Amino acid sequence: MTYDVAVLGLGYVGLPLAQQAARAGMTVLGYDVDPGVVTSLAAGHSHVDDLAGADIAEMLAAGFRPTTDETLIGAARTAVICVPTPLSEGDGPDLRAVLGATEAVGRNLRPGMLVVLESTTYPGTTDELVRPALERLSGLVAGVDFHLAFSPERIDPGNETFGAHNTPKVVGGHTGACADRAVEFYGRFVETVVRTRGTREAETAKLLENTYRHVNIALVNEMARFCHELDIDLWDVIRAAATKPFGFQAFYPGPGVGGHCIPIDPNYLSHNVRSKLGYPFRFVELAQEINATMPAYVARRAQNLLNADGQAVHGASIVLLGVTYKANIADQRESPATPLARHLMTLGAHVSYHDPYVGTWQVGDEPVPRTDDLDGACAAADLVILVQQHRGYDADHLAGIAKRFFDTRGVTSAPEAHRL
Repeated sequence: MTYDVAVLGLGYVGLPLAQQAARAGMTVLGYDVDPGVVTSLAAGHSHVDDLAGADIAEMLAAGFRPTTDETLIGAARTAVICVPTPLSEGDGPDLRAVLGATEAVGRNLRPGMLVVLESTTYPGTTDELVRPALERLSGLVAGVDFHLAFSPERIDPGNETFGAHNTPKVVGGHTGACADRAVEFYGRFVETVVRTRGTREAETAKLLENTYRHVNIALVNEMARFCHELDIDLWDVIRAAATKPFGFQAFYPGPGVGGHCIPIDPNYLSHNVRSKLGYPFRFVELAQEINATMPAYVARRAQNLLNADGQAVHGASIVLLGVTYKANIADQRESPATPLARHLMTLGAHVSYHDPYVGTWQVGDEPVPRTDDLDGACAAADLVILVQQHRGYDADHLAGIAKRFFDTRGVTSAPEAHRL
């Protein structure tokens, strides 16, 4: 059997991509090195927030085939690499999964195929790492025997407005013909496709998007600290500034940044600048410093709230509300709740949590007690910290019944609440 596309990596990026391709009538092969993921998908179960079991069943009915057999990649017209790129110890991207997927494609590459890298990485990865590996393993030449492109993923878990179908797709080809082929491929199931001059521009566009957010979040996080000291309501400041119809976009402080994109992706750019040019990308490194210290700052504020009433944080019961990195989803990747809980535990606090999306949670190797009785836990705790505002939380109500309530998301109006 021939497949229109083989999607390598069936996670938060690859699975929605496979879904949209299947809905467009394409024959889709899904490849993953994790047998558990493949078995679960074949049984109609989803492991990502944006797809339900019914969505997987629909994909299977349309011919979607999940597999761990890499030889089937050779039966696809297009191979799209959607594997994770976590940070390595040196703050650059850990490209082992990208290299592994690239080699799987290279061993099965056929003339005329299109290969697209979607994994976020540093500028130059497609040309310096992926292309040589593909050519070495296949004996084929990119731009002559097969097509090669980069198209950054723009998946926003939990976004009910923009998904893989209607979020514009950026595409950069190794050659003009490679770009043409990639634009034609994505144009079958994405409303808008945007071409860049080449693969490096497409790679850098993704990093710019997230660095922009990273830097602006750091700005308001730093403002939150001195506005608190100066008794200025930063949330009211942002509300007022946001009424300007031009030249301003509202960003909001919080207990830290989470997910794969904001705390990780900008580091790829700063690491690339340091390693290739020999000097720092100071904006990014300063933003990282500010955002990374927010959980410790929130822990200090929590300690001060208890101290103000003559209570030590050591031995105090503290409930964290919402431990995911984003509201209304189960994704815990890089959630600031984890370092926040670690800081509080180090200070001797008894930490528990409530989250309707997270059944079990641990910090390091230590399980954190979960409470199902939201109101009871908030009323009994010495301090309640709203870390993530899920839609099921009535923050003002909870602040009203809590002994002390610390709102890190600025959603409360109750006078009993203390806001970041």
